[in-house]
Amino acid sequence: MNKRVIINADDFGLCTGVNSAVARAHTNGVLTSTTIMANMPAAGEAVELAKKLPGLGVGVHLNVFEGRALSENPCVKCLLDADGKFWMSAARLSLLSIAKSKIRDALKAEFAAQIKWLIDNGLKPTHLDSHKHIHSFPVIYTVVCRLARQFGIPAIRFVFEPKEVCREPWPMPARGGKKRAAIMRFTAGINRLQDSSFFKTKAILGIAHTGRIDIDFFEAAASHNFMEVVEIMTHPGYSEGIDACRTRLVEEREKELEALCSEKAKQLFKDAAIELVNYGEILSDQD
Repeated sequence: MNKRVIINADDFGLCTGVNSAVARAHTNGVLTSTTIMANMPAAGEAVELAKKLPGLGVGVHLNVFEGRALSENPCVKCLLDADGKFWMSAARLSLLSIAKSKIRDALKAEFAAQIKWLIDNGLKPTHLDSHKHIHSFPVIYTVVCRLARQFGIPAIRFVFEPKEVCREPWPMPARGGKKRAAIMRFTAGINRLQDSSFFKTKAILGIAHTGRIDIDFFEAAASHNFMEVVEIMTHPGYSEGIDACRTRLVEEREKELEALCSEKAKQLFKDAAIELVNYGEILSDQD
């Protein structure tokens, strides 16, 4: 069985420090894919970097938790505070999306604006994922599926992480990681029943270990992953420009960057005969 792995960096466009790290991890390391936070201050810089890296697959990291809205549709105001910034928690937004159609309408408008922004800036999105995995909440997932069809985007991140990843011989998960992975696994199961046509991988790795992606993790992924096609989620970055009050990942980003760029990581995947690809390459093979 030929194994293929997508190694994706979330948060491209968050700040210059993250942008530089993503570019380095792709040019000098094993990173194959990334997703842009289109509404963040360094998104324009991220696009220009991506255009210089033709082998880097680029998708959209749908974001309604940080920064300001891109959509000018008045319906989006229900997601914003008095200063015009996103303010809701993932739990609150998920629950409100069930009860209130205006929330679903606002999400659709803002997500559409973020996708359109990337396309208007000359990049064709390879896939969709989201900040805090909000796209995987079943009610919101249906909205994202409609947008994927509207914009001709063939893939959406499948947040199913096998239980085996949370026990030996895998490294110890991050604090709260096992619970987080279990919640995502539950939503992934529902979404697979709703519409599985956008799921192009068999699983994701890195939810339970968010903030702990290191050489030991890559060694486990190369040696013990039994899935044919998986995505590994990473968050490389330089700490400069990152607001520690807004993210729990600061110093961890530099550690992940070093692991992504290490010669050992390259050798581990090579020795395991694993092909490192992006979503675009997987999709072209499946056509």
